[in-house]
Amino acid sequence: MTTVAGIDCSTQSTKVVVCDAESGQVLDTAQAPHPDTTEVDPEVWWAALRSAAGDRLERVAALAVGGQQHGMVVLDEAGEVVRPALLWNDTRSAGAAADLVAEVGADVWAQAVGSVPVASFTVTKLRWLATHEPESAARAHRVLLPHDWLTWRLTGRGDEPVTDRGDASGTGYWSPATGEYRMDLLTRAFGRPLAVPRVLGPSEPAGVTGTGALVAAGTGDNMAAALTLGLAPGDVVVSIGTSGTVFAVHSAPTADPTGIVAGFADATGRYLPLLCTLNAARVLDAAAALLRVSHAELDDLALRAPAGAGGLVLLPYLDGERTPNLPDATGALHGLTRATMTPAHLARAAVEGMLCGLADGVDALRALGIPVHRVLLIGGGSRSAAVRAIAPDLFGVPVVVPRPGEYVALGAARQAAWALAGTPQPPAWPVPAEALPPGDEARGRMVRQRYAEIARSVLAVG
Repeated sequence: MTTVAGIDCSTQSTKVVVCDAESGQVLDTAQAPHPDTTEVDPEVWWAALRSAAGDRLERVAALAVGGQQHGMVVLDEAGEVVRPALLWNDTRSAGAAADLVAEVGADVWAQAVGSVPVASFTVTKLRWLATHEPESAARAHRVLLPHDWLTWRLTGRGDEPVTDRGDASGTGYWSPATGEYRMDLLTRAFGRPLAVPRVLGPSEPAGVTGTGALVAAGTGDNMAAALTLGLAPGDVVVSIGTSGTVFAVHSAPTADPTGIVAGFADATGRYLPLLCTLNAARVLDAAAALLRVSHAELDDLALRAPAGAGGLVLLPYLDGERTPNLPDATGALHGLTRATMTPAHLARAAVEGMLCGLADGVDALRALGIPVHRVLLIGGGSRSAAVRAIAPDLFGVPVVVPRPGEYVALGAARQAAWALAGTPQPPAWPVPAEALPPGDEARGRMVRQRYAEIARSVLAVG
């Protein structure tokens, strides 16, 4: 049996899966934690990878890395890390993002790189570095993404670093439409050019490990998840993890000048319009902690309350927000009365508020002409009984829940099998899915209308 490995370097941990290269059957898994922070020494990722992998990578024929998007890894001329990497969820560059948009124009950014920069994007972090840490900026020679750096380490740091079109499309200085870097935008952000990794094709190898395993190009985490799920036109993924993401595979590049939808590339040669919310499963975590209940008890409470939580609405901007772009926003609870000041109503409002933000994301894809025929619900939050019960109402289309799995690591493993086989298309690795009961569209419209009214009145959103 030929085996391959996929590595998921996420915000919270490194996960490794070992699969049969032909069928995709998972044979082994392991993981190691990361510190809970918004900046980290990349050596922490390497240590976590080695801890999770053990000797597993010595027995596989190929491997690939799926990494958290947007992170900024800056190296000096000797290839040493200049400062801890800034992660996607570090919002200190919000001011830099606003400045760059003002300088260039939102329309110009969208047409140039498919996206309008926000604090998550690498290009804004480069501006922040140049402005706030000039000594570190002066040492900088090269900029990489987290998955690029790990791929480079896995191949022995001997050759020129490489990346793939999916992860490159989240930097803010690479164009999915043309397949080329926009060095003029990188230079505008940082003040001078930096070396960037070569962009590989979807199934092009990056090199080999010291034990001879082929290393595939790797990709960003959302692109890897899309590769696992084998998305068809009309499929929209809603992922409820640390962040919430909404994305679909599309045949043409997109450019949204409002900045709501990022026009990324995918890991197969197509495109991946995507939007992200900072507040997803952690809204449920926070609600459970506030009510001092388990997640299962939170579900039970939420399902005891009526749809719409009796008018109680939670705007769940607990960590600021990326979509809508409100990095300094805080959450708001509106509609408290004696009737709604109960644990059940608050639990329901937390679930509905989180899902309403994601449903707004599905509508944003529709507004760009992207078909929405069904929603695939993934991520840790998809295991919630309350989320499963409420989501079909709010999304207004059939909702299916694919079999739980490490989608990012599996996508990386599938890419590794593809690079190993050298075929035009990736191997067929089916993912079983459960169809949820149909929702009540009228009930869903009622909940979403109330949420939209409160968002407009409290934060001038929409």
